[in-house]
Amino acid sequence: MPQADLVKEGARQMTICNACRYCEGYCAVFPAMELRRTFGKADLVYLANLCFDCRDCYYACQYAPPHEFAINIPKLMAELRRETYREFTWPGAFAPLFNRNARAVAAITASALALIAVFVLVFTGPAALFATHLGEGAFYRVVPYAAMTVPPLLVSIYGLAVLVAGALRFWRETAGAPGGSVGPAAFLCAARDALGLVYLRGGGAGCNYPGAGFSASRRWLHHLVFYGFLLDFASTSVAAFYDHFLGWQAPYPFWSWPVVLGTAGGVGLMIGTAGLLYLKWKSDPEPSDRPMVDMDVAFLVLLFLTSVTGMALLAFRETPAMGTLLAIHLGAVAGFFLTLPYGKFAHAVYRYAALIRYAAEEREARREAN
Repeated sequence: MPQADLVKEGARQMTICNACRYCEGYCAVFPAMELRRTFGKADLVYLANLCFDCRDCYYACQYAPPHEFAINIPKLMAELRRETYREFTWPGAFAPLFNRNARAVAAITASALALIAVFVLVFTGPAALFATHLGEGAFYRVVPYAAMTVPPLLVSIYGLAVLVAGALRFWRETAGAPGGSVGPAAFLCAARDALGLVYLRGGGAGCNYPGAGFSASRRWLHHLVFYGFLLDFASTSVAAFYDHFLGWQAPYPFWSWPVVLGTAGGVGLMIGTAGLLYLKWKSDPEPSDRPMVDMDVAFLVLLFLTSVTGMALLAFRETPAMGTLLAIHLGAVAGFFLTLPYGKFAHAVYRYAALIRYAAEEREARREAN
């Protein structure tokens, strides 16, 4: 749907919801909606990024299809979020990557994997790729130190810059929204809501996901993915400290901090991503936006492959399969970080920014009420 039509449709649905207000206890979207009387593009962008797609409102709504009002807030919010990602990304030339995101993610990851395989075969040679390497620095005998550290660092800095640019554009776009000043309390409140996935609780009984029944499974699987990712990030950070400051090169012993943290994170990611993919497969398509579902699936599959190849590398690192598994794992990791700012991961930045604004709005509303 063209953006102008989407904004018009969003204003229509929000106006009806604002007259009804039955769903105000489900999540932050409806209390924020009640602070408004009209809904322009900035309001809708803000509200869309407060939505966690729990779908409680859809199954509770008396005006949902087949009613003639055709209120479908989860689908509307997903379409608006997808437009947010396209409009606020940087540089604008890469915005089409959000159109057919699954194909883009697959093509970029396959290209990264092929590039790494060619690099290893040309600069290290087949003998090193298929040999058994033991002891400190074993990985660097397959992929040299500079190749394993410099490109990932540059890609990470670029991805961070893209996400920060998007967050600043989002903040400027929604600056006309009502609300008080944003202080440390708003950041802390938003962090509490984001880290606890508070709004995946729905009204308290859980999400209506994958179907009309209430379930907390989506929230717990999200926790496994989120904290699994953080544990793997901690593992990589500790390993980098060991390597660059203590001179201890990987692979590390099984009971070392990098391996323990990485294993716990990898297991969490595998279970969490596999579970969320299963829920996606079982979910009701009516309250969903098909391109957004494809984007979700591409992100989850790539994260699953990254964790599985990492665990396989750990299990077979002292065998001749290590070189091949290392190349495959690095290809998956490269695909993940190259597509990170142009896929589902972008939602983390916009949702946190929306939660900050919501915390400031809520505080201002309480102050005025008193």
